Amino acid sequence: MKGSWSAAVRIGFTFMGTVVGAGFASGQEILTFFTGFGPAGAWGIVIASLLFGWLGTRMMRMGARLDAQSYEEFNDYLFGGRLGGWMTVWTGVMLFGVTTAMMSGTGSLFREQLGLPFHLGVAGTALLAFWVIVRGMSGILAVNSIVVPAMILFTVLAAVHAWTADGEAFAGVADPVRTGGHWLLSATAYVAFNLASAQAVLVPLGAQIKDERTLRLGGWLGGLGLGAMLLASHFALGLYFAEASVMEIPMARVIRALGEGIRLFFLGVLWAEIFTTLVGNVYGLTAGLSGMAGWSRQASAIAVFAAGYLLSLIGFPVLVRFLYPLFGYFGLVLLMMLIFRRLPPPWKPVGKEGSG
Repeated sequence: MKGSWSAAVRIGFTFMGTVVGAGFASGQEILTFFTGFGPAGAWGIVIASLLFGWLGTRMMRMGARLDAQSYEEFNDYLFGGRLGGWMTVWTGVMLFGVTTAMMSGTGSLFREQLGLPFHLGVAGTALLAFWVIVRGMSGILAVNSIVVPAMILFTVLAAVHAWTADGEAFAGVADPVRTGGHWLLSATAYVAFNLASAQAVLVPLGAQIKDERTLRLGGWLGGLGLGAMLLASHFALGLYFAEASVMEIPMARVIRALGEGIRLFFLGVLWAEIFTTLVGNVYGLTAGLSGMAGWSRQASAIAVFAAGYLLSLIGFPVLVRFLYPLFGYFGLVLLMMLIFRRLPPPWKPVGKEGSG
C-alpha cells in the first residue's frame, strides 16, 4: 500500500509538471482562461480540475490497456488507422511548436531577467533536458518529484498573500471583464489543449505503470493538485487585476507585493516549469520519431533540440501564437473522443491469454 501511494504521488507530480508550463507560471494562461471571467472563473477552475482528474486518468488507463509506448498507438485507437495517422502528425506539429516556444522562453528568461546570453539559456536548458530524456520515464518522474513541490510552495505563498491582503482578497475579480466567450467553454478549452499536449507523457506513463488503481489515484491527485494551484494563482492575480492584465508576466505584479527576496525563487520556478514541459514534449516527440524513422532515442532527441534551437532564433514563438487556436480545436476533438471511446480490454502480458 505504501508503495502504491508513493507511485501515485509521483504520477500526480508528473501529471502536474507536464501540464504546467511558462503560460501557467507567468499567469498569462490563468488570466486569459479564468480570471477575466470574474467570480465565474473560480467555478471554471473547479470544472477544469475535475476534468483533468477524470480524463487524465482515463488517458493513462487507455495507455496501460494498449501497452502504448507513444501517442501514435493511442491516436490510432481513438480515431482509427487512417485518421489516427493524421492526428499523430498533428500532435507532433503541436508538440514541436510548444517545444520551440519553451526553448525560446528559456533564452528570453536568461537574457531579460538575469542579464545572461540568450544562447546560454537555450543551449544549457536543452543539454540538461537531453540528460533527463535519455534516462527514459524514470528521469521524467524523478525531475517532476523535485520541481513540482517547488511550484506548489510558490502557489502557497501566493495564496497566503491573497487571503491576508487586509480584507481585499478577491476584490480584483469581483466583476467579469471578458466581453466574449463563456467561462465553461473557456475552462473546457484549457483542459483540451493541455491534455492534447500531455498525452505525450501520460500515455506511455500509463503503459509503464499498468496498475490501474495506482493510475486512478495518481490521476486524481494530479487533477486536484492542478486545481488548487490554479485557484491560488487566480485569487492572487485578482488582487491586482487592473495592473496584472496589461503585463507580459502578470505574476510579476504579485511578486512585487511579496517582496524582492521572492523574485529569484519565482524565476527559478518559472524556469523549472518551462523545463518540465520541454522534457515532456521532447520525450513524446522522440518516442514518435523512434517508431517512425527507426532512430534511437538519443538521435531523435538531438534532432528535435537542434531544429527547435534554430527556429527559436528566428522568432518562431510569434508563429505559435497563430497556431495555438488550431491546437485548441484539435484538443477539443481529442477530448470528445476520449470521453466517448470505450476503454480497450485490460492489458495481459504475452503468454497469459490462454492461462487459467
